[in-house]
Amino acid sequence: MFDFHLHSTVSFDGSGTPQQMVDAAARAGLKEICFTDHVDYNSDPNVAPRLFTVEDYHAAYDDLRADGVIIRRGFEFGLTRWNQPHLAALLAQRPFDFVIGSLHFVDGFDPYDLDFWNGKTPKQAFTRCFDETLECVRRHRDFDVLGHLTYVCKSEHNPTHEAALYRDYREVSDEIMKVLIANGKGMEINTSGIDRCNAFLPSADYLRRFKELGGEIVTVGSDAHAPGRVGQYTAEALELLRDIFGYVCTFADRKPVFHKL
Repeated sequence: MFDFHLHSTVSFDGSGTPQQMVDAAARAGLKEICFTDHVDYNSDPNVAPRLFTVEDYHAAYDDLRADGVIIRRGFEFGLTRWNQPHLAALLAQRPFDFVIGSLHFVDGFDPYDLDFWNGKTPKQAFTRCFDETLECVRRHRDFDVLGHLTYVCKSEHNPTHEAALYRDYREVSDEIMKVLIANGKGMEINTSGIDRCNAFLPSADYLRRFKELGGEIVTVGSDAHAPGRVGQYTAEALELLRDIFGYVCTFADRKPVFHKL
């Protein structure tokens, strides 16, 4: 059991301390976890980013231990069209095991929030996020996997409360996945959509297509921001990966490790 997307109080929006999150992982029967705290940049470069300091990161994680749970150290970087140098600068400050690249802002707004949805149909909202994701993955090289491709779908302001089907966004989704594959990047199965839009982020249809196109690297993460969600639905995600890929990946020292399922 693995959970490679966790946020503690090192993230601006985390509510569980690192120790509380590790204790929750042990209770959930997880064997390996990775903390992936936010390094979030708005798509508008004039808006201040939401970052942890490396000093806080050192203090929180470098001496953190747990019997029976391997703890990896990473972060979730908010991809924009312009912040490639900021990612490179952070990676130069200390070693990390894993980097998730995620889209959290489009046209200055978080797709999770109402301001992004105002004046848009679901089709327009989903399309805008896919298009921006494609632009960002074309420009970035320093992340390991793309996080929650269909993140926009889990917003409470999504009037459909359903996931975006691959068949409706085939062309742009294929382009995103082809760029990831060409650059040796993977995709994350984010489980936080199950109780919000009835699907993993992205759903199984995207993952099957990723494999068809030649994608190999896949990770699983709960995106937990509190102890109660650590490991949530990861067993179900691993069952899906067993059927599609036959394995799941973790990361150590920025290199994928393949675990047969």
